[in-house]
Amino acid sequence: MKILVALSGGVDSTVAAYKLKQEGHKIEGVYMKLYSDPSTHKANIEKVKKVSDFLKIKYHVLNLEDKFNSLVYTPFIKTYEDGLTPNPCVLCNRKIKFGELLDFAKELGMDKLASGHYAQIIDGLLTEAFDKSKDQSYFLANLNKNSLNRILFPLGKMLKKDVKQIALSIKVLQEFATQKESSEICFVPQAYTDILKKHMDIDKAGDVLNIKGEVVGQHKGYMHYTIGKRRGFTVKGAHDAHYVISINAKTNEIVVGLKEDLDIKEFKVRDINMFVEDKNFNCFVKIRYRSPKCACSIHVNKTNASVKLDEKLQGLAAGQMAVFYKDSKVVGGGWIE
Repeated sequence: MKILVALSGGVDSTVAAYKLKQEGHKIEGVYMKLYSDPSTHKANIEKVKKVSDFLKIKYHVLNLEDKFNSLVYTPFIKTYEDGLTPNPCVLCNRKIKFGELLDFAKELGMDKLASGHYAQIIDGLLTEAFDKSKDQSYFLANLNKNSLNRILFPLGKMLKKDVKQIALSIKVLQEFATQKESSEICFVPQAYTDILKKHMDIDKAGDVLNIKGEVVGQHKGYMHYTIGKRRGFTVKGAHDAHYVISINAKTNEIVVGLKEDLDIKEFKVRDINMFVEDKNFNCFVKIRYRSPKCACSIHVNKTNASVKLDEKLQGLAAGQMAVFYKDSKVVGGGWIE
């Protein structure tokens, strides 16, 4: 089989390529330039070349900076500006890594596209990885259903420690097993506010309101806050910890309350991406990558869905993905309103 492997210079994509080559497939590698950082790209491409030379395969360097800027980076900025919490990795996976890159694989005449993601595709459905601590199915839940039959996740049945051990056992690849892991959002090296500052003034002080709508304090600018944050603002006379409950970008106000005020039992999602045809069903939902799954019932109405939870959850943030699971399989998801 002819397989294009997305290579980042990290241990996961490196071992994924190694495994496929060992299985006898004809593979080529590709490195994507997604954002402007010449020194980082230079270092990563040197690693990609080292892997490619070791495996005796051809590799490509694909410049997708313009596409990434319009489809991922700019929406990231706009989402924060609107007072929401973005999820750029979900957008990138759908539109760039398994969008533009799939098109590139087709141009090359490749049968499949492989990556170092921790996930599986079983019976045509996106499925959690064997290593639950590294599972990335949440970030892949917005992939086009029709693209799944062209995607491979060679690490889906492996534990991360075993992936590193493979690299450690091969002299040429040992450095990949010991290097620092990449950050969750590739273009945010430290804090997201460092990125926002390049595009707008994020330090406009505003009012802090309680859930009754009364002004109780001041904050340093609404873009410094996400739902559930408990520091960086004042609340006059407060004896208990207060948390951000909601954000109003138009008025530059944040609403705060006690921890129990974060509780939610139902919510809505838009622009759903379903892998099954069910309209009304029971399943589990994750509202953030690291949040626990919660039992719920889903009612789908065209491109929207309503979610009713069996138990209360906290930390619901508009702009994030809600991902629906049946057992370990992803059955759909959508953007939280």
